[in-house]
Amino acid sequence: MHGTHTLPVGPVRDGALDLLKWLALLSMVLDHLRYVGLSLDGLYVPGRLAFPWFCLAIAANLHRVRYAPVTGHWRYLGWLLLFSVISEVPYRLFIEDADTLNVLPTLALGLLVARGWQQKALFYRGLALIALSIAAVFSTHLMFGFFGVLLPLAMLLVFTRPWYFSLLPGLVCVAANQWQILLNSGTLAAQLGVAACLIAPVAGLVLLRHARSVAPPPMRRWAYALYPLHFLLLLLLRTLIA
Repeated sequence: MHGTHTLPVGPVRDGALDLLKWLALLSMVLDHLRYVGLSLDGLYVPGRLAFPWFCLAIAANLHRVRYAPVTGHWRYLGWLLLFSVISEVPYRLFIEDADTLNVLPTLALGLLVARGWQQKALFYRGLALIALSIAAVFSTHLMFGFFGVLLPLAMLLVFTRPWYFSLLPGLVCVAANQWQILLNSGTLAAQLGVAACLIAPVAGLVLLRHARSVAPPPMRRWAYALYPLHFLLLLLLRTLIA
């Protein structure tokens, strides 16, 4: 439906998708640079792009392989869960006052929810319901909370709808980023952070649609290791600065 508006995602290597992943990684590193001991609070704004773009990458991958054997889906989940465990200690070492788990459990639950919507079989719908229940019960322990778990599904829905439907994941992204606290703070960085959450989905979709001719280095499974590794490198940088 709405064929002229749907996002074309082919079976070949998608350079735009690799670019989106690299930009999401860059945004995450910029966000975490705020914790190295320098006055870099302004990096909070580009940092708001990281999580929605990782969720969009999950949605794009699901859309690409929607007719592929489900074994690939299990590998995807397995890598997320494995590095959820591996990354927790480096994450805690770097974010000393962390009150949530690292971001990968949120993405793993979000993958299950989005895949349950996509697959429709009772087994996958059941897993999605379990993931939603875990997200609801343990929302305060998950980075980006319950709405963060919903964001990959919200992103996936956009692929078969007009571009302006990306306003929905924009609102879900704002909800996942504790919008009440941001707006109540009244700072420029917080207000720009809300704006970044709103525009991140549509900006990512524009990139996926119009940057297909680019050819950045493919981001393959080794890239999972960049998540715990960047915490250790930033921890080293903070130690050197101190």
